[in-house]
Order: sequence, then structure tokens, then C-alpha cells
Amino acid sequence: MRLVEIRNYKLKPGSAETFVAAFREALPLVRASGMDVVAFGRSDHEHESYYLIRAYGDRVQLEQQQDAFYSSDAWQKGPRETLVGCLDDYLNTLLWMTETSIEDIRARNGIAGIDAG
Repeated sequence: MRLVEIRNYKLKPGSAETFVAAFREALPLVRASGMDVVAFGRSDHEHESYYLIRAYGDRVQLEQQQDAFYSSDAWQKGPRETLVGCLDDYLNTLLWMTETSIEDIRARNGIAGIDAG
């Protein structure tokens, strides 16, 4: 079992293109920090909503990796300001999932609109 974070972003109207471009810049930084990005994309039901799904070994790993990443110069001096400027609101949900379920999410959703590289 792994701890999965589902982050839902509600964007400011008209900011989706800017958000996706900034996320494209941020994705290699997130991956380089060791975080497992399972999926990213636009919600099927609402044009101005996006999701980011990441998987961790446990809550300690989540906190360590996110603390290190979000305090890094690469994030602070990189795409942070642009991404945050696009947000109206966001919500995090944490749940435990099997590796099989995580891989199913990864296979069926992927990194929509972003080069998975």
C-alpha cells in the first residue's frame, strides 16, 4: 500500500493555458525531487479544474519530499509564482491505495497535455 495525494486545483478564469505551461516547467523539478507523479490533467467535468496525483511510501515521506521541494530555490525562483498566480483555490485528499490501483490510474490518465518524458 502507498499513500496517494490527490490535489485538485480550481483555476482563475482564463488561466488554464498559463497554468499548464508553468506545470510543464515544474514537472521535471517535481520528479527530480523524488516525488512519484502518477497523473496530471484537466478534470473531465469542469474546464477550469485540474488534478495532480502523487504517490508516497507513507506520510513521513510525503512531508519530507514536499517540504524539501517547496522550500527549494528551483521551486521558489522557478515556476512557483506563475502557478500560484493561476490558482483560485486547491484541495488535497490523502488515501491509501494498492500499487496495482496506482498503476491503473497512471495507465488510464497519465500526464494529460504534458510530455511525460
